[in-house]
Amino acid sequence: MEQPDPPLVKDTTVDAAERSLVDDVRELVTDGRTLLEAELAYQKSRAALAGRTAKSMVGWIALALSLVFFALMALVMGLLLILAPLIGGLGATLLVVAGLLIAAALSGWAAARRWTAMSRRLADDDTA
Repeated sequence: MEQPDPPLVKDTTVDAAERSLVDDVRELVTDGRTLLEAELAYQKSRAALAGRTAKSMVGWIALALSLVFFALMALVMGLLLILAPLIGGLGATLLVVAGLLIAAALSGWAAARRWTAMSRRLADDDTA
């Protein structure tokens, strides 16, 4: 014998006049509590997933940054080796260091401009 599926919604054959307001409020509170528990469980599982993903992501980012660092060091060494026969060891070193300092200054200048622009936008948002 097959049993029919239970209905998803209770049969509301009871007349509204026979229902108690207290029972309706009690049922509403129960439904709200169930919804809150489900939402908390959902957000907790999302946070756990984000935490696990962030851990592995940090490791991969650290590896990528260290590989970029070593690639830049290889580039600097290559520039020194290429320039040394042309302008001497001291000249090659001074030229590479000057180039790196100029690149660092330009990067710092770009970062400062972006910081200033962001600060201006945030200050405008606070006054509006």
